[in-house]
Amino acid sequence: MDFFVNEKDFTQLQKDKYTFAVLDRILRGNCEIVCSDHENLILCHSAARYPVWIWTPDGCTESIKEHAWTLADECRPVSEGYHFNMKYELAEYFIRKAAEKGQKLGVYMQLFAYDCPDPIAPEHVPDGRMYRCTEQDVGEAADLLPLFYNEIGERVPSREICLEKAMEYIGNNAFFIWKNAKGDNVACCSYKCNQGLASLGSVLTLPEYRRRHYAQQLVYEVTKLVHKMGYMPMLYTDADYPASNACYEKIGYKLRGKLCTIALQDTETTE
Repeated sequence: MDFFVNEKDFTQLQKDKYTFAVLDRILRGNCEIVCSDHENLILCHSAARYPVWIWTPDGCTESIKEHAWTLADECRPVSEGYHFNMKYELAEYFIRKAAEKGQKLGVYMQLFAYDCPDPIAPEHVPDGRMYRCTEQDVGEAADLLPLFYNEIGERVPSREICLEKAMEYIGNNAFFIWKNAKGDNVACCSYKCNQGLASLGSVLTLPEYRRRHYAQQLVYEVTKLVHKMGYMPMLYTDADYPASNACYEKIGYKLRGKLCTIALQDTETTE
């Protein structure tokens, strides 16, 4: 195993272009650990509070799965509470191997990967407008991010980290708020670009403003924007929220891939 990636790895990831779009982006930056054989296995952990990513090809052999398990056990043991993003076939193997050691590993979240080649205007247009955040809005954006993390069941980052993330998004002109007719901030959305894809995230509607189509309209507007910029819009969703996924499908998002997050049951994300 090498502790670096090269073009062979990125070529392999193209086989799962959407499912592992985030891993592709992460590998092009700074990571705490990267291991790869440049053919059948990539393990990557970007930073302490994020999941460990493991890529393997479809239909991989038992020996590759065992190699992945051994590598993970050496680098980021499941016993230490790490979460892992991987394909279902590898997740089943990890769960079985963990059980042999008396560890109860299970699926923490099921993720769907979507793209949107042809955005469709929503049937219901809500009041208000899309607002692109500027430097003066960093505090407001940072206030919304903890609500998003809480909504998806992840441990809320510190205020400092939220401010850093807000500044990063805003520095790239990529954080948006939907303001209703009264000027209230009611929903938010962001995006990150990489290798021709624009990954939308931070999608949230404040609880008191839900069921009014604010987030759907905002996602549609941001989707149109990045589409016109020449990027393919994409996003990840929690498979356990069919109503939310249906909203994305109504504005043109197509299911392209599936993966899951696994972790020891009854544990929280490691920070």
